Amino acid sequence: MKTDEMLNKYEMTIGIECHVQLATDTKLFSGADNDARDKSPNSVVSPIDYGLPGMLPVLNRRAVDLAIKAGKALNAEIATVSRFDRKHYFYPDLPKGYQTTQMYHPIILAGYIDAPLEDGSLVRVHIHHAHMEEDAGKLTHFSDYSLVDLNRAGTPLIEIVSEPDIHSPQAAKAYASELHRLMTYAGVTHGDLYHGNMRFDVNLSVALKGATELGTRAEVKNLNSFKSVEKAAEYEFRRQVELLEKGERIVQETRGWDDAKQKTNSQRSKEDAQDYRYMPDADIPPIILTKDEIAEIQATVPMLPPEYRDKWSVLGFDRSVIDSLLANSQYAQLVTEIQEKAGSGEAKRVAHWFASALGHGETDEILEVTNLSPDGYIELAHMVEKNELSSTAAKEVFVELLAGNDTPRSIAERRNLIQVSDEGAIAAIVDEVLADPSSAKAVEDIRNGNEKVIGFLVGQVMKKSQGKANPALAQKLIRERL
Repeated sequence: MKTDEMLNKYEMTIGIECHVQLATDTKLFSGADNDARDKSPNSVVSPIDYGLPGMLPVLNRRAVDLAIKAGKALNAEIATVSRFDRKHYFYPDLPKGYQTTQMYHPIILAGYIDAPLEDGSLVRVHIHHAHMEEDAGKLTHFSDYSLVDLNRAGTPLIEIVSEPDIHSPQAAKAYASELHRLMTYAGVTHGDLYHGNMRFDVNLSVALKGATELGTRAEVKNLNSFKSVEKAAEYEFRRQVELLEKGERIVQETRGWDDAKQKTNSQRSKEDAQDYRYMPDADIPPIILTKDEIAEIQATVPMLPPEYRDKWSVLGFDRSVIDSLLANSQYAQLVTEIQEKAGSGEAKRVAHWFASALGHGETDEILEVTNLSPDGYIELAHMVEKNELSSTAAKEVFVELLAGNDTPRSIAERRNLIQVSDEGAIAAIVDEVLADPSSAKAVEDIRNGNEKVIGFLVGQVMKKSQGKANPALAQKLIRERL
């Protein structure tokens, strides 16, 4: 049987758990610095993080507020009463020997995300719940010993647990991308994937199409890019199908992702919830919230990606332009302000300049944007509309405008980019070009019906005007004379 036929017999089912590091200044239960980037090992740790005897945790209220904001981005209800539990699993990188988490009464209840796919459709992924918890430290393994760095121990997280609503690697990537946008736009996290601000665990199982029960799942842990989520799902689906086709059994286990080899590898058998021996944490009081308090906090959440998409729907952007704009909330906000202040035409021009400067939004590239006033961009759009700037020159001015306070006209004049649209001045150059012996053959070809040659004559006009002539006007005058 061919590989494609073999794979088509089966359906993959994916649920994703995402650990989101909250953008607090301090840790979840201590006053230690929450920014462990580029810090010396064990340098941002308090006696509470070390689990020293007699040390009692104090809940970080800012972390609670960020979890409430995350709930709005997830279209989820917030529990008015939530509690912490102890997860008694051996954590060599948590000195107190257990993790503080929310097992039975999480702060964020059921919700959903609509993730856009490449073809323009949406995949709705339901959220089972999201709970607050602390992160563990980090172990570095050597040949016969390991070193522990507790800088991340106690870092505040929310773990967002999806329902198994995903059935393709592309949908898994789309969900992870949209979740990242939602969490960063809501201000819940800094969203730095390289430093592990968001980490995805992909739970994937395989069953014959039409089967009433799901297969045994394997969990691929700690993926930190959207592409690795997609590629790990592709590989794991193929691996499980090949095992089933050989008559072998899928083992419930935790697997890692080797990005260099583009394959998963077994790490350890996967425990079930009862193996963790959860119990209520007696040292931390329950979180009790009022409906008014929740509404007041959620009212501070700025516009989120779905709202921007709705607002831009009248502009007819394609997917690549939208992704480019949503790559950073500053870009999205600026284009929306231009749309509200000047109208659709100006907003479309600026949006396409952003897309041109950024590519397709697939990279982590962020333009240096310090000029957030819409006025300069509106003026630039008007200069193009009046044929004072060519589209190529406008892109040059746009990139400089982003990072400075100069006006577009000043930038264009300094760069000698202002386009000449004086019909009399261009007509003189056109006459000069048409009278030049080197243009004789082109003139004859055009008169004989070969329209393509007009580009050569326009090029000659642009050359003589040092690139300043309006090419559309030059072409119009050449046609009139011929």
